Amino acid sequence: MTRMSTTNTPTTATIDDAPLIGRTLTRAFDDDPMMRWFFPDDAAREAALGRYFTTIFTRQYVTHGVCERTDAAAAFWVAPEAQDKAVPDAETISELLNILGDRAGLFRDAVGAAAEHAPQEPHWSLALIGADPAAQGQGHGAALLRSGLAKADASGMPAYLESSKPSNLPFYEHFGFTLREELQLPGGGPVLWTMWREPQRTADV
Repeated sequence: MTRMSTTNTPTTATIDDAPLIGRTLTRAFDDDPMMRWFFPDDAAREAALGRYFTTIFTRQYVTHGVCERTDAAAAFWVAPEAQDKAVPDAETISELLNILGDRAGLFRDAVGAAAEHAPQEPHWSLALIGADPAAQGQGHGAALLRSGLAKADASGMPAYLESSKPSNLPFYEHFGFTLREELQLPGGGPVLWTMWREPQRTADV
């Protein structure tokens, strides 16, 4: 029996992809320091992450962001002109706080601290990117990152991201990001690294 291969060609994610994206990002972020801090209960983390990622995708990024996926990864970008729109409304915030339970206060403080350090100049923001560990090394994350950066470069805009996983920093540096700031999140949270990438011409990439 021939083993089916997964494609790492980025396609636009739609609302119908919510189950796939929820499963993919749950697996991708299971060992992420930020997500483990928000959801410390090992037994409940998988279900909570699934609800969390499905909520922000369906209620926030699929409408106001640029969402792409492969068979085993997903990425949510926000263009400069959508920065003010791609924020959770009151109902979404209520749902997220319900998912977070007694960690809701830590979540609010962390999001607020990160927002205080976000760049003010126009830029493309990589809200999140994650690949199923089972597909590691197959180029899914790289394909999605290249696709988003191509859009940023085409518009002549820089790109910004935040990561709480130090092992991911060299990956982003490979694509032209440089370390911008190292933040210690309040409440005993993890370190958050912010990264920045100036727009590049096609010949430079």
